[in-house]
Amino acid sequence: MLHFTCDLCGRELHGEDNRFVVKIEAYAAHDPAEITEADLDEDHMEAVSQLLQEMEDNGDEIELVEPQKNFRYDLCPNCHKKFLQDPLGREAQKFHFSEN
Repeated sequence: MLHFTCDLCGRELHGEDNRFVVKIEAYAAHDPAEITEADLDEDHMEAVSQLLQEMEDNGDEIELVEPQKNFRYDLCPNCHKKFLQDPLGREAQKFHFSEN
């Protein structure tokens, strides 16, 4: 038998409990650019050669970004309700200062 816990509050979820699954997909957006005459006139082989040279020179400093990342979370009913009200957690980032 599989055992589930809420990924936010840690509450153990039993078979009779409602369990909600949240799936999130994050990926780099790519908006195709319009091709111009200047693009067609550019020496792309030279640009590729220069890029390869820069990568070779700075190999340790190159940070590769994953093109796509998927996340899956199990939530209890209370945490699911909170998630639906503020999916990006913006409310938790706000500071509330007293009026002293």
